[in-house]
Amino acid sequence: MPGCLEDLIRVRRSVYQLSRDNVLEPQKVVELVKQALKYCPTAFNSQSGRAVILFGEYNRMVWDLTAAVLKEQIPAEQFAKTSQKLDSFAAGSGTILYFIDDKTTCELQKKFPLYADKFPVWAEQANGMLQYIVWTMLAEHDTGASLQHYNPLIDEQVRLAFDIPADWRLTAQMPFGAIGEPAGDKTFLPLEGRYKVFGLE
Repeated sequence: MPGCLEDLIRVRRSVYQLSRDNVLEPQKVVELVKQALKYCPTAFNSQSGRAVILFGEYNRMVWDLTAAVLKEQIPAEQFAKTSQKLDSFAAGSGTILYFIDDKTTCELQKKFPLYADKFPVWAEQANGMLQYIVWTMLAEHDTGASLQHYNPLIDEQVRLAFDIPADWRLTAQMPFGAIGEPAGDKTFLPLEGRYKVFGLE
């Protein structure tokens, strides 16, 4: 098992084929998410990230409601492929829903008007870091995950199904579970031209 962040960033991958074999106890997943929420850096210490963790029938529910919404949007002859993809997510141990508390952002905009246009951007950046922290910690425990974005299509259905506060805005969905099929090979762009260094002796 990788022992440091330098190793873990190589291990973390998008894993789409999941199973319900419990690599991690549900309570351990909850603890990882809680630690990520607590220690994730945020602009002005806003701590605007929110998470909803779904196991069991609730995990199945979020992908069933996603399927119902998409069935209305996708031509019937193309829906079978989409349905198969959603089933692969539902086959996992659970799903983490990520949100931004827009009320927090609005309060900061009022308090610091000079940066009003930046707070929504900073909130999105912080939420991305939250997602990455959790994803990497799951990888440390040999648990597969991927990041999905069916929002805003499913926002209202999710809000109603899981009693989500009105100020929480859905940003991503992360199905996770035992790795049913490892991620394939990944290609990388050449690093040359992607960075600059000044002042290196």
